[in-house]
Amino acid sequence: MSATNSPAAKTERLLNLVLVLLYTRRPLTKAQIRRTIEAYAAAPSAEAFDRTFERDKDELRELGIPLVTEVVSAGWDDEQGYRIDQREYALPDIAFERDELTVLGLAARAWAQASLGGAATQALRKLRATDVERDEESLIGIEPRLRTAEPSFDAFKDAVIARAPVSFDYRRADSDETTTRRLEPWRVVLWHGRWYVTGRDLDRDAPRVFRLSRISGEVTRIGTPGSYDIPADHDPHVLVSGSTSVAEPSPAVLRVRVGRGHYLRRQARTVGEIDDDFSLIDVDHRDLDEFATDIASHGADVRVEQPVDLQRAVVARLRATLAAHEGRP
Repeated sequence: MSATNSPAAKTERLLNLVLVLLYTRRPLTKAQIRRTIEAYAAAPSAEAFDRTFERDKDELRELGIPLVTEVVSAGWDDEQGYRIDQREYALPDIAFERDELTVLGLAARAWAQASLGGAATQALRKLRATDVERDEESLIGIEPRLRTAEPSFDAFKDAVIARAPVSFDYRRADSDETTTRRLEPWRVVLWHGRWYVTGRDLDRDAPRVFRLSRISGEVTRIGTPGSYDIPADHDPHVLVSGSTSVAEPSPAVLRVRVGRGHYLRRQARTVGEIDDDFSLIDVDHRDLDEFATDIASHGADVRVEQPVDLQRAVVARLRATLAAHEGRP
C-alpha cells in the first residue's frame, strides 16, 4: 500500500476536506478543492483526482456528514460546487457514559497534538489567499496550537511495555522542591485531562501515582527489562482517583486576542473589550500546571495579566517549547 493510500493519509485527506468545506460560506468547485488540498493537488492526473474525490464524497456522506452539491453561479456556467450544510452538521446536546468520555478525552488529546496538521493549515491559508469568504462560526473551537505534549510520556510508555524500573525527579504540588523517585511503572493513564503514571514506589514499597506534568528532566531506566510483573488486578483509574483531590478555584486575568481563545471566553466570569485587538477576561482555574499548559498552547493569542506564578509557569512552558524546536528544519 502506498503512503498516499494508507489509512493515515486517507484520514488526513478526509479531515482536510471537511475543514475546507466548513470554512467557506459559498460552495467550492472541484477545481478550487483540488488546488486547496495538498493531497488532491498531488494527484498524478485529473482522472486520478476525480476517482479519489468521488470516493471521498461518498465516504463522508456514509459517515453522516451533510455534503451538499449546489450550482455555484451563472458566471461559472452553472458549474457545481460543494459545501457542508452547517445546520445539519451541528450536533444536538448529547450525553456520554464514563467509558465513552475516556475515549473522547484521548481523542481530544490526539487532536490537540495534531494542531490541525500542516496540510490542513496550509489549505486554510490557500483559501484566505484566494479571497474565499470565510464562515466565522464554523471553525470555533478548532484552533492551531503549539505542541506541548508531556515530554516524559514516551519514556514511561516504553518502560511500562518493557517492565523496566525508572528514576526521575518529581516536583511537589505545593512548591518548586523536587525529589528523586524510583518506580516500577504499571500504567500510563489519562484522568480528567491529565496524564499520570502508576506503579510501585521502590523506596516506599507501595503503590503510588505521579502526574507527568510535575516530572522534571529525564526519565532514566535503572533496572533490567522484564524484572517485575504488573499486578493482574491493577486498575489505574481507581488508584488515580483515590490519590487526587479537587482544588478550590483560583482567579486569573487574561488578555485574549479577538477571535481567539473561544474555550477560555466561554469559561470566563467576565469579558471586557480593551481595544480592537484584545479582550480582558476574568476566569477561574483549579490547577496551575494544567492551566499554564493550556494558555501556552495558544501562543501569542493569550497573555497572562495576573497572577504572577501563572505568568511564570506559562513563560517556562513557552521557553521549553522553543528549546525543543531549536535546530529543527
